[in-house]
Amino acid sequence: MKSAVETLDPTTVKLTVEVSYDELKPSIDHAYEHIGSQVQIPGFRKGKVPPRLLEQRVGRPAIIEHAVNDGMPTFYRQAVNEADLRPLGQPEIEVTEIPALTGTEGGLTFTAQVEVRPAFELPELSGLTVTVDDVAVSDEDVDARLDALRERFGTLVGVDRPAAEGDYVVLDLTATVGEEEVDSVSGISYQIGSGNMLDGLDEALTGLSAGETTSFETALAGGEHAGETALVTVTATTVKTRELPDADDEFAQLASEFDTLDELREDLRAQVGRTKVQNQAVQARDELVKQLQAAVEIPVPSGVVEAEVHRHLESEGRLEDDEHRTEVTEQAQDALRTQILLDTLAERLEVKVGQSELLEYLVSASRQYGMDPNTFIRTVDEQGQIPVMIAEVGRSKAVAVALRSVSVVDSTGSAVDLSEYIGSDEEDAAAEAAEQAATEAADAASDNDAAAEERAEA
Repeated sequence: MKSAVETLDPTTVKLTVEVSYDELKPSIDHAYEHIGSQVQIPGFRKGKVPPRLLEQRVGRPAIIEHAVNDGMPTFYRQAVNEADLRPLGQPEIEVTEIPALTGTEGGLTFTAQVEVRPAFELPELSGLTVTVDDVAVSDEDVDARLDALRERFGTLVGVDRPAAEGDYVVLDLTATVGEEEVDSVSGISYQIGSGNMLDGLDEALTGLSAGETTSFETALAGGEHAGETALVTVTATTVKTRELPDADDEFAQLASEFDTLDELREDLRAQVGRTKVQNQAVQARDELVKQLQAAVEIPVPSGVVEAEVHRHLESEGRLEDDEHRTEVTEQAQDALRTQILLDTLAERLEVKVGQSELLEYLVSASRQYGMDPNTFIRTVDEQGQIPVMIAEVGRSKAVAVALRSVSVVDSTGSAVDLSEYIGSDEEDAAAEAAEQAATEAADAASDNDAAAEERAEA
């Protein structure tokens, strides 16, 4: 099979593929078998109809068309692999030549225009420096963690004063658009400042005493009236504040396994320290990706972006919303640009995803969806999404591996050790060797079982 690549732009190529008759013949033979198994001709069993009679019944053009359609995906993948391309979208295929409709002359020629991952040079990782926050734990950090713990053991009590930020208000609420009441709730508890209901609600409730009512206008965030401006009327039926238990030895015994407040504070200090180190790892990953993005110019395939934007808007029923389309387009471009960057990084670093790493990711993802891990993995597999999951694990691992070659320092310039979170090349090699040994052992056991079955049958 011959193929040639023409670069149309940095993200689009045109493949011209020539398949000889001999290379296409297995697909032609399969076409005769498949069509023959569906055609009934008196005097012949299905699947036993001679090719000449089959051609008379269905026509050779139908057989050639079946063969071309059957073989095209294989020929296309082979051409893509030989040209070392990284397709990002579906190809536009045009058949320009087919085998002769009589005899055994001519072959198949087709072109495939497809958007691909653009090529670019990444900077040398050893020359990069990533700066992260310090991990020093202050008394204020410990106080904040202690207050959060006290919040968990606090009790709500009613107060006879106007509501303020942080207070809890039991409220009744109605929303109307024009003359139509579109939403109504009553007796719900809301903490002022949480910002998890309606824009403007925090401001409306602040200063409101129990029994008082106020109104404000806001844009609805969901439902069939999403985006429309509604008049919201809200009544505060009760104003409550959370009273916290005293921070003393008695509270330490109630809220932890420690006998004294000092012991509890020391444990909280250690917790804050661990959290800050974890945050350093996350911060280092984000900062490295930002530096790599700033160092390279990555063209984005427009067709892939347009397809993703259309899918997103269609799922929301907002295909005609041009302002939202612009926002979604920017988001899709940024996401695809990051994906291209990390895929290129993973390829450069020759990142390999082990079975245990993939399994760990799938189990974690199943928890996010609230699904049983086995059910989630089976569903993902049936939908053909395992390669997508492998790629996602590979991107995350690529950043971790890259950080091993980067200088990571804190604000004072001191080196930061993130090995607990990014691993090491030695650990990767050991894990790969262990998986290889496990695979070989499983294969050997399978061979032994098969041999035992053969002996039993004999």
